[in-house]
Amino acid sequence: MDPSERPAVVFDNGTGYSKLGFAGNSEPSFTIPTVVAVNESFLDQSEQCSSANWLAQYNAGVMADLDFFIGDEALSHFKTSGLYSLRSPIRHGQVNDWDTMERFWQQSIFNYLRCNPEEHYFLLTDSPVSTPESRECMGEIMFETFNVPGLYISVQSVLSLSAGFAYLKTLSEEDSEDSVSDMTGVVVDIGDGAPHIVPVVNGYVIGSSIKSFPLSGSDVTQFVMQLLQERGELLPPDDALDIARRVKETYCYTPSDIVKEFKKHDSKPSKYIKQWSAIKPKTGIPYTIDIGYERFLGPELCSICAN
Repeated sequence: MDPSERPAVVFDNGTGYSKLGFAGNSEPSFTIPTVVAVNESFLDQSEQCSSANWLAQYNAGVMADLDFFIGDEALSHFKTSGLYSLRSPIRHGQVNDWDTMERFWQQSIFNYLRCNPEEHYFLLTDSPVSTPESRECMGEIMFETFNVPGLYISVQSVLSLSAGFAYLKTLSEEDSEDSVSDMTGVVVDIGDGAPHIVPVVNGYVIGSSIKSFPLSGSDVTQFVMQLLQERGELLPPDDALDIARRVKETYCYTPSDIVKEFKKHDSKPSKYIKQWSAIKPKTGIPYTIDIGYERFLGPELCSICAN
């Protein structure tokens, strides 16, 4: 079948999470963490095999290429088994491990979306400060490894304006004739790895005017974890970062007056202090932690660094 008759595959790969789906859908089919769990035992076995025993070395390398997981499955195998190690192919919005990134795309295509890459066009997102060499590597993997019939790489900021323009167009009863002006704006892209302020004019990014901010979502998560540990909360070492991330996403907020927040928490602790209960994955022992000042001190990290 002609690829133009099938919906295009869309990959929005970020530092913390990746969104996978098909063009035309109102929301992504999958939103998973951008991590890969690799079985290190096969890699160690391959290195320990002598050059004479080439067959065992070859089999160990093949098993290492096959035994890996991505997303939530990778986090689950990393917590419950000591054989796997986590790898993050994207750091600060840019790919720094192309072998791991290729594995992530492979599982995304065949195990999650379950489609034939030779029968779909592909749309990939890229950082506004990415290098041309990075896009060349993307194209090389997609065309030579997955044999895709067509590929388009776009900056996330431009796609954000396109989505906003398309949404407003569906709400308006009359179609605007001057559609070019609606592709002009300033996009504040705050992600888990690298926030950017990107000006876009007529659908084109002004690269010389891009501004970056030194803090991101992962820094706020680290700060929340540090606050919990300094207050004496006993966080499981393997789950400390994940607990801090969930606390940030569930309970944190930005106050208008930080002094009033301290007074509210001190006067009515039973009302404002929340509790987080979970079970340690390896021992099965339940535990509970209190969440107090971290609710509003975590987001204040950005204000502190700005001042």
